[in-house]
Amino acid sequence: MIQTIEWKALKRIKGTKSEIKQKRKEGYLPAELYGKGHSNVSVYVNKKDFLKRPKGLFFINVIVEDDENPKLCILKDVQYNYLGDKPIHLDLYEVTQGLEIDVEVPVEFVGKPKGLELGGIFEPHIHSIVIRTTPKNIPEKIEIDVSNLGLGEVLHVRDIPPIEGVRIMTHPDETVAVLSEPEEPYTEEATG
Repeated sequence: MIQTIEWKALKRIKGTKSEIKQKRKEGYLPAELYGKGHSNVSVYVNKKDFLKRPKGLFFINVIVEDDENPKLCILKDVQYNYLGDKPIHLDLYEVTQGLEIDVEVPVEFVGKPKGLELGGIFEPHIHSIVIRTTPKNIPEKIEIDVSNLGLGEVLHVRDIPPIEGVRIMTHPDETVAVLSEPEEPYTEEATG
């Protein structure tokens, strides 16, 4: 089961840009909560909470002021400013227990490819895959064993062993990792 953190949120009435600008100066980020079977809610969340979030995948219990029912969400999207260095808006997807959702899960490569001993070069091609499952079955990460990868071999999404209660939605032909053969050393022949 993935980690659950808690964020407190202020209700946001869709208003003027100047109000949003003022709230950003006060240390808040505008956010939109939405989800299948849930009504959309506009809120402000504390920017410090957002910046302290864990790496990888996690649930957020969003406690909106004047609402005693916390909303279980995942961070769906972060919009950044034009320089790409400051978050300016968050999309939070409210999940429903028992209802399947598509979610991007990080992958972790385990094992040492057997082709490394022959000079091969391990090249990961993806860092996450999209899965469809219920919230309780979402794994924190998906471990992919690469120990049997030999020289010149390619690992595809279709080669990932099935995970109980989880359907992999990333295209089966997508390359996960490659063990490239070593490049021949370049030697310049003398001319003359």
